[in-house]
Amino acid sequence: MEEREVEERVVEIEHPLPCLSESDTQGIIKGRDLFGYVGIEAVLDQMRRKTMKAGFEFNVMVVGQSGLGKSTLVNTLFKSKVSRKSCTPNYEEKISKTVHLQSVSHVIEEKGVKMKLTVIDTPGFGDQINNENCWEPIVKYVNEQYEKYLKEELNVNRKRRIPDTRVHCCVYFLPATGHWLRPIDVEFMRRLGKIVSIVPVIAKADTLTLEERLEFKQRIRQDLQANGIRVYPQKEYDEDAEDRILNDKIRENIPFAVVGTDKEHQVNGNKVLGRKTKWGIIEVENVAHCEFAHLRDLLIRSHLQDLKDVTHNIHYEAYRVKRLNESNANGLALSPLTLENGTLEKSDRKSILTDVCRTVTGQAYGCM
Repeated sequence: MEEREVEERVVEIEHPLPCLSESDTQGIIKGRDLFGYVGIEAVLDQMRRKTMKAGFEFNVMVVGQSGLGKSTLVNTLFKSKVSRKSCTPNYEEKISKTVHLQSVSHVIEEKGVKMKLTVIDTPGFGDQINNENCWEPIVKYVNEQYEKYLKEELNVNRKRRIPDTRVHCCVYFLPATGHWLRPIDVEFMRRLGKIVSIVPVIAKADTLTLEERLEFKQRIRQDLQANGIRVYPQKEYDEDAEDRILNDKIRENIPFAVVGTDKEHQVNGNKVLGRKTKWGIIEVENVAHCEFAHLRDLLIRSHLQDLKDVTHNIHYEAYRVKRLNESNANGLALSPLTLENGTLEKSDRKSILTDVCRTVTGQAYGCM
């Protein structure tokens, strides 16, 4: 009798039932433990169908002085005329006395997937003799988009889908000087890196030799580290070992040395995007010629959703917490934005939290 009880206990240990004990709060039941097919994996198809129907938004800002090829590079990235310059009839290049932010939106559809792309341009940045505080209109714009989203989020009767105008990525164009970062580059990226994901690129990299390009990239990385500048992707946001390995390869290539063009040429019987020179054709999508392909993969093919997630979960969340803390300190009313955070019109300075507090007593954002 005792031997039989021992044998039964051994069987229980070797084949535990796939259920939770009283002390467990969470268990993992894998496919081999299921009695049959459940269909959980079908949720991926459901998500795909909903995303394809609704589409998604992606907002990219391009910053750099005039003549660095910002419009051309954006057109090359999305293989269409999406830049402000390309969409403006009879466009004339004029150097603005101040920084004016202008945006243009397009709906791009590929294989049934729709993306609303918004390109924000910053004409006038870095074009003056005195460029002091030229980044302030850009900081103001970024924070105003956070403020718009916050207002919509805190409304009692919220929209089913809040329009997302927040800047998901800022591509910063560095001139191919071959030296070090300029003071304006350091100051801009130091300030903007705290509120938006910055991806620095070396514009018109074909003006540098391969040796000059390598040395310039190393100097820029040294400058970024010495000045505590945070560029995307940041190490602290790596979710697991797989992400870390992928992002480490990207970090080794930052800043990307890029060349942009919308013209095609024949190379070995194939049409390729490239720039024709006396010495040959610089193929834009050939990694042996430039790093445009790495930039495209980062922005679109591998990290587009992560850029949106970092914007929402990191940058916007930091802004939201700061603003709501300010509102609590001011008696549940969102205080007017300071110059550092942008400004609001007088009509927009009404309390957003008041309605929320009336509806959800003692629960919403510190309402007691």
